Amino acid sequence: MVLQANYAIPDLPPTSVDFQTPELLIALVSAHRYLAELKGCAASIPNQGILINTLALQEAKASSEVESYVTTQDELFQADLHIAEWMSPAAKEVSRYREALTHGFERMRQQRGILSNGTLIALFQLLKNSSETFRTSGGTVLKNERTGATVFVPPQDGAGILAHMQALERFINDETACDLDPLIKMALIHHQFESIHPFSDGNGRIGRILCVLYLVRSGLLDTPVLYLSRYINQHKGDYYRLLQTVRDEMPNVAAWQAWVVFMLNAVADTAQRVVQLVGGMRDLMAETKRRMRADVPKLYSQDLLNNLFRHPYTRIEFVQRDLRITRQTAARYLRQLAQVGLVQEHSQGKHLYFINAPLVQLLVQGEK
Repeated sequence: MVLQANYAIPDLPPTSVDFQTPELLIALVSAHRYLAELKGCAASIPNQGILINTLALQEAKASSEVESYVTTQDELFQADLHIAEWMSPAAKEVSRYREALTHGFERMRQQRGILSNGTLIALFQLLKNSSETFRTSGGTVLKNERTGATVFVPPQDGAGILAHMQALERFINDETACDLDPLIKMALIHHQFESIHPFSDGNGRIGRILCVLYLVRSGLLDTPVLYLSRYINQHKGDYYRLLQTVRDEMPNVAAWQAWVVFMLNAVADTAQRVVQLVGGMRDLMAETKRRMRADVPKLYSQDLLNNLFRHPYTRIEFVQRDLRITRQTAARYLRQLAQVGLVQEHSQGKHLYFINAPLVQLLVQGEK
């Protein structure tokens, strides 16, 4: 049986849709306000690698949970220790997602802000540990997880998928393509990507990475620290319903408007939560710095402080690498920090690691 796609992928932007409705503009103003606050707050952290590493880990967990890869917080942080025998299948999926997100950010910086199909393919290959590219054959359908009923048939022809993705790439990177606000454009890009469904798997997670990378590309964020997956997970029913309503309703003017409002609300809600989290991290770093200078003044350095916040669970090897010191010195540093209560020492089998317990508690509270 030859499947036929049940939704004609449209040109972007949809010219018949009014994106200036009162409800949409109110949501847009709110999203911009909180994004701007987040951008400023994030800049107050002296080493942006801390935010990219730590918050990307939280995003990886939430995004993987949307796809039913569930990990505990302990598994999540243990996965960051890169100890192979501790990595459950779900933890591996989470770890690969974080690698894909950070790799995409680096590639985009290297390509001077261009968010290319090559980058999206690289993300997929990292995420799925595969050499595949865009789908070239039919048979892909999206089904209701509960009933098994077919909900949506994306494009099936390989040449058509490639053409749609090339058009989307142009829309993403051409600021002259339309005069829409970049946040509205982000919502359209995400819907289009999910509808093309270009990969054999992982489209949801790559589509969410695409959102945050586009916000960086647009200058609304400096680093990819907005993790939308938590909001999408909490409103999963609405997310999938609104995605599909755009495809089902013709003309789909109201459906497009409702979809964009949902995504703008996701940005505003998430940005507020991340502002609180980043503010908590900043305060905790300041308190940890104060205690290090008071309790272990000979140990204090900004690099050591950064290590404790870049890795909620850290190892002797991480400190050795980050501070460029000997393993013996790194071990001594961590044990002295443990003695004054700044980290907690743990051992499991032959492996030794140290936990920044206040940071872990802050991150766990941020998930609630």
